[in-house]
Amino acid sequence: MALRSRTERDGSFAGNRVERAIIDIGSNTVRLVIYGGSSRAPVTVFNEKVVARLGREIAQTGQLADEAVDLALRGLRRFALLLEELEIETIDVVATAAVREADNGGKFLAAIRQFGLAPRLLSGEGEARTSAMGAIGAFPNIEGVVADLGGGSLELVSVADQAPGAMSSLPLGTLRLPDFRGNNAHDQRRLIEDEINKAKWLDTAVPSLTLVGGTWRAMAAVAMEKRGYPLTDPHGFTLSRIEAQELAEGLSAASASELTNYSRLSQMRAGYLADAGALLGVLLDRIGPQNVVFSSWGLREGVLFDELDAAAKAQDPLLAGVGEFANLRGTPPILATRVAAWTVGALPPGSHGSERVRLASTMLALASMQIEPNLRTDIAMDWALHKRWIDVDDCGRAMMAAAVSANKRECNMPAMLRDLASEDQIEQAICWGLAIRLCRRLGGRSTRVFNASSLSIDAGKLVLAIDSDLVGLFGQPSEKDLQLLSQRLGLEAVCTIRN
Repeated sequence: MALRSRTERDGSFAGNRVERAIIDIGSNTVRLVIYGGSSRAPVTVFNEKVVARLGREIAQTGQLADEAVDLALRGLRRFALLLEELEIETIDVVATAAVREADNGGKFLAAIRQFGLAPRLLSGEGEARTSAMGAIGAFPNIEGVVADLGGGSLELVSVADQAPGAMSSLPLGTLRLPDFRGNNAHDQRRLIEDEINKAKWLDTAVPSLTLVGGTWRAMAAVAMEKRGYPLTDPHGFTLSRIEAQELAEGLSAASASELTNYSRLSQMRAGYLADAGALLGVLLDRIGPQNVVFSSWGLREGVLFDELDAAAKAQDPLLAGVGEFANLRGTPPILATRVAAWTVGALPPGSHGSERVRLASTMLALASMQIEPNLRTDIAMDWALHKRWIDVDDCGRAMMAAAVSANKRECNMPAMLRDLASEDQIEQAICWGLAIRLCRRLGGRSTRVFNASSLSIDAGKLVLAIDSDLVGLFGQPSEKDLQLLSQRLGLEAVCTIRN
């Protein structure tokens, strides 16, 4: 494919620099995803799929169906042209179970090459490992089993110490699960168990079962809607083993027509969930995880993460993602770091939030100042709560939302935040936001203010110390901000002059 110079396409796409693209040729869908943002926490800026169902006849004929191939190639032709027009240089094309197992898979790949694309056929082990790397990239402390459910296969991988271990690829994809129904639910369970038991390495009582794939995420959407969950992104949504078993049992007994009543469920996914529920039930009984975590990162993100060098992999994914996002909105990381360092003096002993979450909150709060005042709070809280940040839990999201709201001096928090974090944690985050407000309003973006002033707690007092030549910066607005923060902390506000 002829590609133009990258220097000719400098700029941004949907607020993120376009860096690379992945075409994922799966058994059910053929998908193009274009990524921007941080390499450690890439952001999807374009996502399009073709539901070709390439693997729908593999079990019966051993072939990719002609109609499915035609539909897939039409989509791939469009993807190739689109990528050329967008001048994207780094393109990965990966094909998985259906193409791997089909007798005419090689012919299909040859047709794709005519578009200037270079498809890579993953082995079952390669697919499993790459999916696991995606989950590891999203959850650096993951330990247990990753289960990636695609159209043609189920990949099971053990993970620990940020590395994949034993793995198996089983013919339990969503397009094949109907073949395991048998005459009744008991037959279905027995047939699925027979396949799962082929992964002889599976341990029992693992810490977590991480579910990767669109059908699992649809299952999470059902659970979130049933619960009235305040967040919208299924990534990171976690259920206890008991909760997951109840969900699996309910879905396995439901009809597709019943499931289409859920607002976030497509008709296609609704048709897969009963069988997927039966599969999940078997997995839960087989490995006995303490909890079940849903991941939006999988094969595609695994390709990206696996290609990073060691230093990039070691970056904090939350700070990498929020940092890039804020930088594109006028908040350089060095500025946020200075503000976070200046405000740390207002943290009382026994603070409830992590420093990484506080720094992320600072980045979002400062970036939100680029938004019109009447929109600022709502948009910034949506960023904190609903944008797909990586490696932050619900409590961390609630604290970020409280901080960005308090930065706008709005401290009456919606009840939903208290469903996600404790009262003490919310109060701590409000103080973060008020301290950020004081810092940014005291000196604007003056770099000198960070050295010429300080904030600290001393003997029951909140002390703002300012060098004598800049004491004039302490005006009425700053005095009000200091008073508001001190009252929140239960301290006396004091401003002192340093010689």
